[in-house]
Amino acid sequence: MIHKTPEGLIDRLIIHACSAVSSGLVLGSGGNISARLPGSNEYFITKSGTWLGELTRDSFAKMTVGDTGPFETRPSSEWKLHDRIYEARDDVNSVFHLHPQNTVLLSALGHKIRFFTLDDALYVKSVGVVPYYPNGSDELADESARQMTEHNCVVLSHHGSCTVGEDPEMAFRRASLLEQAARNTFQAMLLGDSKTKFPEGVELIHA
Repeated sequence: MIHKTPEGLIDRLIIHACSAVSSGLVLGSGGNISARLPGSNEYFITKSGTWLGELTRDSFAKMTVGDTGPFETRPSSEWKLHDRIYEARDDVNSVFHLHPQNTVLLSALGHKIRFFTLDDALYVKSVGVVPYYPNGSDELADESARQMTEHNCVVLSHHGSCTVGEDPEMAFRRASLLEQAARNTFQAMLLGDSKTKFPEGVELIHA
């Protein structure tokens, strides 16, 4: 879905932010989300200290890819994460950084997230893992952007997840499906299964 105006982009971000909170993908003031106007270097990111369940149009800072500040409006402390990904991926117009608990737990315990459903295999496809770095750091932003050149979903160790898409809908869909895959992996492990996963070599076709 292409949103050609700042208002349209921000409205979609607000809708999916509320869904992220209601789905338990983030709590309190955790997480940050952004969207870029297609074909431009302008993007909008949640401001510092905002709660994803209480966003309004005034909750976003207007940014330019590659601009290092100072900024008129203080963006999320993770703005570098978003900025470096937009620099690395021309095809990405939205970034969702959330804190899904099953995803973080499995990664912290050293377990690989397995795909069980067609949606997992089709939209998540692969998962990168970024070692722990302090939030807001250049190291976290740089390594996440590097991982995003190979994946659309990345786990930030002991921290959260980062997913991207051509629009907010896809970025949120991937965040939701990544957590679903992690939850299914955890449940399979409780049942004593450590091998089952989506069959390899199956042709995946968009509906």
